[in-house]
Amino acid sequence: MKRIFKFIEKYFFIIVLLAVVISLIYPNAFLWVLGNFNGINILNLLLGIVLFTMGTTLKLGDFVNVFKNPKEITVGISAQYVIMPIIAFLLARVFSLNDALTVGLILVGTVPGGTASDVITFLSKGDVALSVSLTAVSTVISPILTPLITLLLIGNQINFNPVDMFISIIEIVIIPIILGILLNYRFPDFCEKLKDYLPGISSIVICLIVAGVIGVNKQAILTSSAIIIIVIVLQYFLAMFIGFGVGYLAGMDKKQIITVAIELAFQNSGLSTGLAKTHFPNLSQATVPGALYSVWQNLAGSILAYVFRRYL
Repeated sequence: MKRIFKFIEKYFFIIVLLAVVISLIYPNAFLWVLGNFNGINILNLLLGIVLFTMGTTLKLGDFVNVFKNPKEITVGISAQYVIMPIIAFLLARVFSLNDALTVGLILVGTVPGGTASDVITFLSKGDVALSVSLTAVSTVISPILTPLITLLLIGNQINFNPVDMFISIIEIVIIPIILGILLNYRFPDFCEKLKDYLPGISSIVICLIVAGVIGVNKQAILTSSAIIIIVIVLQYFLAMFIGFGVGYLAGMDKKQIITVAIELAFQNSGLSTGLAKTHFPNLSQATVPGALYSVWQNLAGSILAYVFRRYL
């Protein structure tokens, strides 16, 4: 069983691509992902599972890194919540995206870093401790900053309730993480054994989310794919390039520079998709950028990890 989950973790980007292909051929097979079960939003439940697994790998002591490395953490978090939203906003304007795609793209830019960044950082021989700290801290403060920055960027154009978004992030992100940390505190040996399976579980969940969103929005994706794919690719590489520049100017070492670049480019795209569906139900295409970004960041990240490990 452990080998199966290790296989899923290792070839995650290929499995994501397969999920995309299957969802385009058989879109109805994944409609349940964006549905409800006994009043429970399945998409948000799946996101909660991913964040819960992240929580089980953390201890309260891990957050001590925030105080041990204040410069690296401050630079990384500032880049996360300043540079990424600006990149998203400018790209939406330059390419004249419609309201739905603009919302989706900006949400990709305003959500916290994704847990996949920790894996890619490890594969790239970056600073894993810094990556985990940046992901954890950006996630913990996301209930305040994600709604606030989203409001600043699109509030005058598209109405939504930032307070409701704050509550959603608490429910989807913070509570599962806290439960995971508590489980790790109470049963550390059990959580240690789980570590071999958690990346595979998270990978499966992310694949389901991507397949569900693409299946539901098949026609929208096929009709707008050229522009939005170009925008997504640009968003990713601009973030990676600027991340290298920020790390270098901040005087970080090579491992830290690689980590900041990866952390900046990797977003919790599943969360952006969930927020788009929950808070912009009349803009069905708003979930598309998050799904496409999830596919692209894992595919490109896996390739770049090989390049970083081999040549940097």
